[in-house]
Amino acid sequence: MPDILEDADRHCAKTGARLTPLRRRVLELVARSGAPVKAYDLLSQIDRSSTSAKPPTVYRALDFLIEAGLVHRVEALNAFVACPQAGHGHAAVLYVCESCANVTEVQGARPGQENKPPGFTVKRSVIEHYGLCVDCPKP
Repeated sequence: MPDILEDADRHCAKTGARLTPLRRRVLELVARSGAPVKAYDLLSQIDRSSTSAKPPTVYRALDFLIEAGLVHRVEALNAFVACPQAGHGHAAVLYVCESCANVTEVQGARPGQENKPPGFTVKRSVIEHYGLCVDCPKP
């Protein structure tokens, strides 16, 4: 996790983005979770610390982290995972285990680029695959 936070600091310094204490705390909690984490779970963890936050504040922090390429939203789970490569600029291909909720990101994929309309610029892309990971028993 220190690498993710250090990478985030470097990425934000390079791009001029502002990683506020709350944004950094949200990123730390997402990275530490080890599994997809929901916004309200983040909020309850933040409320236990000295920093008080409201739902819109946490969602704004998550929006910033997604836009900065530091976090991915797992759409079908309505949850968030840390991106292992800060400011990646790549399409995220996520493999979600339906048994243990482990999420693995495959680097270097560029899905959908070959079929995009002429002149269309893709800002962000997330593809999710669901199944069973290698550690979970198959039926």
